[in-house]
Amino acid sequence: MNVSKIPVYFMPGMAASSEIFKNIRLPEDRFEMHLLEWFIPERGITFDAYAAKMCSFIKHKNAVLIGVSLGGLLVQEMAKHMEADKVIIISSIKQKSELPKRLLFAKYTSIHKLLPTGLVNNVELLAKYAFGEMITKRLELYEEYLSIRDKYYLDWCIDNLVHWNQSSYDSRIVHIHGEKDAVFPIQYIENCHIVPKGTHTMIIHRFKWFNERLPTIILE
Repeated sequence: MNVSKIPVYFMPGMAASSEIFKNIRLPEDRFEMHLLEWFIPERGITFDAYAAKMCSFIKHKNAVLIGVSLGGLLVQEMAKHMEADKVIIISSIKQKSELPKRLLFAKYTSIHKLLPTGLVNNVELLAKYAFGEMITKRLELYEEYLSIRDKYYLDWCIDNLVHWNQSSYDSRIVHIHGEKDAVFPIQYIENCHIVPKGTHTMIIHRFKWFNERLPTIILE
């Protein structure tokens, strides 16, 4: 008896490419992996409209959507425009109350608009935006994970993050979060699978944890 494979779509975080998933492996007899990429948003496009356009890249019905960081917010918005079998977010948030205080401060003061996003060709600075930490070692390794170096895109992403207004979430969302996440600290996160010592970049560094557990999480 032929069992159709489960289509699983992966969405990276802000400015990151799908290369962050290069070490993720799902059993090929059960799952079919598909990698999504960010595209430069049109001027004035809303986060909701962007999510609707991203849905055009989903070629299967009832797919599983997996998003990392800002990609986690995006797949939640995508699921409002399509039938998703499951939504899994990693190193992300499910509602605005999970934003740390400094980002809530940015929302109400617009201080985030003073960030030097014009310096997008500074790889070290871009890595800080994309991965939430200043990279001083193995910078060349991180450079391969960066995709979009566009000031408007970065400004748009940061603005949509701090103004994301979701006040409740679908209880079926599966949230995987690192114990040591510096971007979205664990103390603000509720109802999640905690990865011991996991950081905001754990999808890269802790890929073995995900390879061992993701198949079961998807099938639950």
